[in-house]
Amino acid sequence: MPERRTVALVTLGCARNEVDSEELAGRLEADGWQLVDDASEADVAVVNTCGFVEAAKKDSVDALLEANDLKNHGRTQAVVAVGCMAERYGKELADALPEADGVLGFDDYADISDRLQTILSGGHHAPHIPRDRRKLLPLTPVERQAAAAEVALPGHGAPEDLPEGVAPASGPRTLRKRLDDSPVASIKLASGCDRRCSFCAIPAFRGSFISRRPSDVLNEAAWLAGQGVREVVLVSENNTSYGKDLGDIRLLETLLTEIAAIEGIERVRVSYLQPAEMRPGLIDAMTSTSGVVPYFDLSFQHSAPAVLRRMRRFGNTDQFLELLKTIRDKAPQAGARSNFIVGFPGETEEDFAELERFITHAGLDAIGVFGYSDEDGTEAATYDGKLPEDVIAERLAKLSRLAEEMTAQRAEQRIGTEVTVLVESVEDGVVEGRAAHQAPETDGLTTLLGAEHAKVGEFHRAVVVGTEGVDLVAELIPANTASADSADNAGAEA
Repeated sequence: MPERRTVALVTLGCARNEVDSEELAGRLEADGWQLVDDASEADVAVVNTCGFVEAAKKDSVDALLEANDLKNHGRTQAVVAVGCMAERYGKELADALPEADGVLGFDDYADISDRLQTILSGGHHAPHIPRDRRKLLPLTPVERQAAAAEVALPGHGAPEDLPEGVAPASGPRTLRKRLDDSPVASIKLASGCDRRCSFCAIPAFRGSFISRRPSDVLNEAAWLAGQGVREVVLVSENNTSYGKDLGDIRLLETLLTEIAAIEGIERVRVSYLQPAEMRPGLIDAMTSTSGVVPYFDLSFQHSAPAVLRRMRRFGNTDQFLELLKTIRDKAPQAGARSNFIVGFPGETEEDFAELERFITHAGLDAIGVFGYSDEDGTEAATYDGKLPEDVIAERLAKLSRLAEEMTAQRAEQRIGTEVTVLVESVEDGVVEGRAAHQAPETDGLTTLLGAEHAKVGEFHRAVVVGTEGVDLVAELIPANTASADSADNAGAEA
C-alpha cells in the first residue's frame, strides 16, 4: 500500500484566509491527503498568502522562503503559494519567486488535490494570469446568485461539493476541516466587495460582493458546534451588505437569531461592518438578540470629511460619534474597534487633528493604525498630494500613542463591571480568555483569577479588577458558570 501523501497548510493574514485554508483542508482530506501541522513533516507545504498591504506581502514571501528551506532539511518536496497574494500577482509572483514550485489562484481551489499531485510528481502547473474578478459576476447584485456556481468563491464550499461518504455521514455536512481545536471559529458570510475605496485593491482580486446561502451558513455553524466550537465569528469583506444579492438587505438580522439558537453555540460575533451601511434594525439585532454579543467592528478609516471623500467613503467625526452613541444607548458596555489610515494623500494638519478629536472622544476598545502606502492598481496610487515618508511616520507614531492611551483608558472604565469570559488557554495555572468586547487575535485578553480548575471552552462570569493596556484582569464569581443566555450575550456586558 503506497504511503499517504502529506500536506501542511500555513495560513497568513485575516480570519477569512483561515476559513479558506480549512476549506482547502477539507477538499484535500476528502481526496486522501493526510494533514499535518508541521510543514517539515509534509510532502507539500501550502502557504495561504496575504496580499493586502506591503508588510503582509513581505510576510507571505518570507513564509514561502522559510518553507522552501525545508526542502533541504526535512521531508518537504514542494512549496505551493495560494491565497490573496497568489491570486493578485499570479505569474508575476511565480517569476519573482522561483523558490515556489507552484502559484495557484482561486480557480484552482476546486481541483487543489490534482494540482498538488501534479506539482509533487515533478510536473508543472502554469500560474494563472491575474484578472479583475469584479467582472466575473453581473453588475446588478440580485443577478449574481445564478452566476455564482461558475465562479470560484473560496470559503463558500457547500455540502453538495463533498463526495458521498465523507464524514460526517449524518447530520450537518460541510466542505471544511478544522485545523485547530480552538473553541472559536470563523464562518464566511460572503465574499468580495462592491465598495470602491480608493486605497483598497481587495475587490479587484476578491471580486464583487456575493452572499452565501443562509442554509449553508447555518449548516456550517451546526457542524462547528459539533466540533466543540462555542463562539462563531461572522466574517466577510463587508457583513453589512449581507443579503442584498439575495433580495433582503435585512437578512443578517434574521440569520443572527437562527445561528444563536443552534445548540452548542453560546456566542455569535459579527465583524467587518461599514459605518455608512449601519441601519437601526441591525444595531437592534446586535444589541438585543440573546447569544449575539454587542460588538461593533466598524471600518471608519478616518473621520475628516475631505480625507474620507478622497478615500471614496462617507461620514465625519460627529456622525461617527453619534453612531457610537446610538449603540451605547442600547448597550452601554458594547465593544467597538476600528482601523485608521494616516498620511493619506492630501491629508492636512487640520484633517489629522480632526482624526485625533474623533479617537479622543470615541471610546474605542481596540484601534489599529496604519501609515498610508501606495497599493498596486488602486486609485489612490495615482493621487497627487502624497505626503513625505517622514511626515507619515511622525503622524503614525503620534496617533498610535493616542490610540494606546485611549484604549487603555477605555479598559480602565470596565473595572468593577461584570464580564463573561470564554476560556481559551489554561497553562501553568494561568487562565486566559476573552470577554465579549474582545475579538480573537486583535482586541486583547482577560486573565481570569480564582479559576484554577477552568477548562478551555467554558464560559465563566467574573468581575474586572484590573487592567494592563487593553487586557483585563477579572476575578471569578464563584459557582456561576455562564450559559447561552448569560448577561453578556443579551447586551448587558460587552
